[in-house]
Amino acid sequence: MNIIHNNPYRIAGILSSATTREFERQKGRIKAYTKVGKEIKSDLDFQFLVNISRTEDSVNKAFSKVQQNQEKVNYSLFWFLNVSPFDNTAIEYLKNGDKEKAVEIWEKVTSDKNINSKNYSAFNNLGTYKLLSRYKTDIKAGIEAKIKLIESDYFENFVHTVADKTYTIDNQKQSEILIDELLTQLKNRYSSSDTLELFSGCKGDIKQYLFKKLAEEPLHKIENQIKSCKKKRRAANGDAYEFGLKLVTDCKDDLSFLNSLLGNVDIEYQAVADKLANEIMQCGIDYFNESRENNSNENYLDQAQKLTKIADRIATGKLTKDKAKDCLATLEEMKDQEVNKAVTLLSSIKLAYEKAISEIDNQVSQMLMTMSYNQTINYSKVDKMKANCLDWSKVVEVLSNGISANDVAIIQNCSNQSKVLDYKNLVDFLFSKLGPIQINKVKYLCYWKDVRAAQAKSTAKKIGRTAVDTASSANDASGGCLGEIFSRIIGFAIILFIIWLLSVIFD
Repeated sequence: MNIIHNNPYRIAGILSSATTREFERQKGRIKAYTKVGKEIKSDLDFQFLVNISRTEDSVNKAFSKVQQNQEKVNYSLFWFLNVSPFDNTAIEYLKNGDKEKAVEIWEKVTSDKNINSKNYSAFNNLGTYKLLSRYKTDIKAGIEAKIKLIESDYFENFVHTVADKTYTIDNQKQSEILIDELLTQLKNRYSSSDTLELFSGCKGDIKQYLFKKLAEEPLHKIENQIKSCKKKRRAANGDAYEFGLKLVTDCKDDLSFLNSLLGNVDIEYQAVADKLANEIMQCGIDYFNESRENNSNENYLDQAQKLTKIADRIATGKLTKDKAKDCLATLEEMKDQEVNKAVTLLSSIKLAYEKAISEIDNQVSQMLMTMSYNQTINYSKVDKMKANCLDWSKVVEVLSNGISANDVAIIQNCSNQSKVLDYKNLVDFLFSKLGPIQINKVKYLCYWKDVRAAQAKSTAKKIGRTAVDTASSANDASGGCLGEIFSRIIGFAIILFIIWLLSVIFD
């Protein structure tokens, strides 16, 4: 810990409990050494500390740093003082390189003990030593020893030992100064969660201050990530989906840490969470609008939904969550837009066909009621009228303009299987009425199966109708019942032959 290794008291070569006379004597000694160019050494250069090289300038700066009372207190909390016989013995052990013995002495007068007038310095000294450890358990113990000292009724004794007897101090403020310095020293050594664990012994106001300080960096990082994402999104809406996903990834750990630190009810957490959620949501919206306008082949609706769902999970405020829900509802409606449009168009064609068929049937019924005894209905002509009741070439044109291949691709990925089934049934109905050339023009509508069988069936029906029409003409010429029967037999035989022939061709 740099503040200990390069503590002004260490550089000056004195303990923080040094009297004014000792302080001045040490200054004079060092000044004399520098005049003759003699190397400045101190018996407080403990072996467990890193080596330092003293210069006249560094020593002068060290003395100047501990002139004011507040600085004396601040730096003393990260150094050693000699107040009791225990301290004196332990420090001698440290000078001789026996740190285990020194720790044993200080632990003996501090373990499971309350702070009093005889051991407050031991708490400080042991805490300073523990802070130098590479083990988190030791550092945690060192922090707790320092906080316990500052919060105790005997911290005043500590202050008056290292500063003027008349100097008064705010314990809460001093705890905050200590925490600030510790966080600075521990930065980049531990993760946020590990740092939080090191301070887990803090309580009350100290804990709240710690949380506030620990929250500053992740809050700042999230704010910067949002700002950066917003700038990139505005410059390239088409890439907003990727920007949104990256924002989620970049802020995930910091947001999670803030949540564990502050909780959902904290105002600062709610503010940054809602701001993050709104930017993620806006990435989805901008990406959707840009992709739709440019007829993108990407599944942009699902991608926009994905970002919006993430935003909904992050959001805490009612306004932001309501916005996310409204956005999801709108996207859900638009998700079935293509299949709804296709079903509506196909349904209207089927309805027009059924209406035309119904009108033909009504006409036939009326003719049956009014025709004379020896008159008959030419049902082959009726069938032909029904087959041609709509201008199927015009229907194909309308379908080509109304349902694009991109629409069908979206329908194929639609999760609403009930609507997809309706679409498939309507396409099957349509293909049962169209000719092979007409089917070929809109075969992309039938993405789930090969349309060649439908084309073969349509061709067979068309040729079969031609055969029946021919036979029907012969029947009209013969005028007899046997002719009609004979014509139907011939027509049926031709149909069977054509179906067999086409099945061979399309196999």
